[in-house]
Amino acid sequence: MAAKEFKCTVCGYVHKGDKAPDVCPLCQAPASKFEPVKKELNTNGNVYTVVYAAVMVIIVAFLLVFVSDSLKESQQANVIQDTYKQILYSLNIREIGDVSATYNSTIEGDYLLNSNGSLKKNDGEFCTSYKTEFKNGRLHVFKAVVNGETKYVIPVNGLGLWGDIWGYVALNEDCKTVYGTYFSHASETPGLGGEVAQQYVQERFIGKKVHNGSDITLTVVKFGQAKNDESKVDGMTGATITSNGVNSMLRTVLEAYKPFILSNSNK
Repeated sequence: MAAKEFKCTVCGYVHKGDKAPDVCPLCQAPASKFEPVKKELNTNGNVYTVVYAAVMVIIVAFLLVFVSDSLKESQQANVIQDTYKQILYSLNIREIGDVSATYNSTIEGDYLLNSNGSLKKNDGEFCTSYKTEFKNGRLHVFKAVVNGETKYVIPVNGLGLWGDIWGYVALNEDCKTVYGTYFSHASETPGLGGEVAQQYVQERFIGKKVHNGSDITLTVVKFGQAKNDESKVDGMTGATITSNGVNSMLRTVLEAYKPFILSNSNK
């Protein structure tokens, strides 16, 4: 155990030991004139700096984990609400008050596609991202009823110029034509490829033919080249790569859904 220090208040002599001396050896002051020396923490030392930083890192990390866990449920709820909105947007329902109520009254069910083109009810949790689902062969179809008419919504995902693009394509009941679309992106250029998220671009797909009876024909072309073609859609001005990305996304995903699309068209 380190020895204690006692300081003479008369002459300043410092004594080390378990107690103050009976008499100061320098000025002969009695023990009553000695006071315990309080050792102050050296805040300028390296040890203090390292320990202080370590403690602060631990405290901040703990707080971040606590806040993250506390907000996780509400964050997930917000993501689900946003996904509901995107699906409804593809059905041309954009003025939405109560999102959950509108979704539940519009979407009859979330289905998975069988290899023969039939649908089975999805008994799993509601997804908010369909990229991995598509890669794993879990092809979702949302069955909706809008103004008394059946519509089918297909999630789509692909790559643009700078990152992921995704969205939903709503088909009429016979799956021959597009009823509506919604697209979004992670990092496309504002004013160019980023326009894919704008309603005026998405409305270009409405009424376009999806297939010719055997092949998927819905195609995104360079702006101005669609003209009056029943299956071609003008891409974004000055955004060829993003337009090509949307075209590739649609062709790839719709090709995987072709058994369902063609079987509905032949009913």
